[in-house]
Amino acid sequence: VQLQASGGGLAQAGGSLRLSCAASGRTVSTNLMGWFRQAPGKEREFVAALSHSGSNTYYTDSVKGRFTISRDSAKNTVYLQMSSLKPEDTAVYYCAAYAYAGGSMYAQNSYDYWGQGTLVTVSS
Repeated sequence: VQLQASGGGLAQAGGSLRLSCAASGRTVSTNLMGWFRQAPGKEREFVAALSHSGSNTYYTDSVKGRFTISRDSAKNTVYLQMSSLKPEDTAVYYCAAYAYAGGSMYAQNSYDYWGQGTLVTVSS
């Protein structure tokens, strides 16, 4: 299983970016997929998740109303649309595939495959 994250870059506060996570070896439409982020000097934290059915989305409070997780099953790709970006959104963003071992979707150790990370920098 490989996850390839892309789409990071430099954005101004208030701007938008869309991250992509292309999967191979595992089908995103049959797997809960998540996005995490790690800011400099901080621990990796949960950002968003999309249920395997695609019907349910979950967000950390700080991004609710600004970020949207979605997928394109035909492309086997998960997206994170980020709008109204803030400097505190600056981090390396990782996509991950949930392991279905009974762990919390909000915990990084519940995911068994990870993308390489893509850096998002938001300037004020």
